[in-house]
This record gives sequence, C-alpha cells and structure tokens, in this order.
Amino acid sequence: MPNNSRVVAILPARWASTRFPGKPLHSIAGKPLIQRVWERTRLARGIDRVIIATDDERIAQAAADFGAEAALTSSAHQSGTDRIAEVARRLSEEGDLGDQGKKRETISHIINVQGDEPLICPELLDRVADTLRSDPSLSMLTAAHPFAPGEDVGNPNAVKVVLDCHDDALYFSRSPIPYQRDTAPGQPAPVYLRHLGLYGYTLPFLLQYVQWPPSSLEMAEQLEQLRALENGAKIRVLLTGSGSVGVDTPADALHVEKLLTGEHA
Repeated sequence: MPNNSRVVAILPARWASTRFPGKPLHSIAGKPLIQRVWERTRLARGIDRVIIATDDERIAQAAADFGAEAALTSSAHQSGTDRIAEVARRLSEEGDLGDQGKKRETISHIINVQGDEPLICPELLDRVADTLRSDPSLSMLTAAHPFAPGEDVGNPNAVKVVLDCHDDALYFSRSPIPYQRDTAPGQPAPVYLRHLGLYGYTLPFLLQYVQWPPSSLEMAEQLEQLRALENGAKIRVLLTGSGSVGVDTPADALHVEKLLTGEHA
C-alpha cells in the first residue's frame, strides 16, 4: 500500500429514525450522541480522517459546532452504506493535485462506524485499519464476538455469523446458526458469534458494492452484507472478546448515560 494511503472513518447519521427520530442529536451525559461516537472514533490512531455523513442540516450544524467535519448527503439513501458511499465517491473524485500543485493523500480504505455506537472501542478500530492496510487481498472486513452467557441467541435483532477456517464469513443470519441437531455426550456446544455492525472496505470495493442490486438473501434477512457474499466477495471477520452498547431506543440512551456517569445501569 502506498505510504501516503489513508484510512477514512465515515459516520452515517440520519434524522428520520423510525424508532428514535433525531437520535444523532439526543443528549447523552451532556453531549449529542453523534459527538460521543465521533470522539471515540478520533481516539483510534490508525484512522486519518473522520467525517460525519448526514442528510440533515441540524446534524451538520451540530457537527460543525463541536469541531467535526461533516458532509451533507442525499436524503434518498436507503442505507448507511449508500450514504457513506456518496461521501467516499466525492473523496475519490477530489483529484490527484491539491493547492499549489501538491500531491493529495490517497484515500485507500473506508471504515463505516455506525453513528449510534457511543462506546465503540478505539482499539478495535485500530485493528480494522491495521488489518486492511497490512493485507492487500482484503476488500471487506467486519467484526464479531461470542454471545455472552445467558444472552438470547434467538433474538433476531442480534445478528449471527459463521466463519470458515480462515475467519472469512460463510453466512450471516438473524436465526441461530449453526443449528445444533444432536447433542452427543461430551460434545462441545457450538460457539455462537454475534456480528458487530462495523465495516471496513477498500475504496474501489465500496463503490462497486453499492452498484450491485439488492440480493435475494439480503432482502429475506434484511442484512445488506449478504449482498457482498452473494456476489462472491470475501468478508474477513475480526474476533473480539465483547461488543459495545449501541443506541436504538431512548431506553438504550439512558443505559449508556448511566454507564458513562458511573450510575447503576
């Protein structure tokens, strides 16, 4: 990879969440949710630039107020991936030369950091960036961790993934996979892996990925990463010990606030 290649983290943030309108600007312990995600992302040493991608002027203005770079995008996007791809495409079209004829830095990889992960681990983001930089064969990467003891593996909102011997994804599902048909004496129980909604891509692959039409498995499971698998792409999966708490509802936001302030959560 060229020495001047750079990894950009893009945080998709939209106002019109069905379950939680205005979620990116919801205050958590005195700061907007999206600011907390941005601050955690900036702690990752392997990321060179952090951009908030939004379709709403209020979010863009708030980002400017706390010092973040923001990019306004179309409101017609159906997914966060489409939103970050619009920004990534602009980056790819910036041209080779900047002011005074100086060579622009080459954007090599994009990391999609969900805008509702205020406790995202900077060390995990570093692993994603370092793995992408060090292995030119990788076009897409994500992460997963074992389900905690007692956690509901059957919960369809907790996406499961199974891997091959090289830690590449075989399949993602809302159903418990693998299915354990028989339990012989002494047979170890399967390890269920919970997918984390964090993705890294090479810039060319991301731009290709969003050009593919939605696939049949993607529509059945409502999991857009299946589009990559159905088109023959490899998705490397980094294994971590645990995940972070995301914010899907106001109750989740209250839970995170208690964690941040040290209250009993």
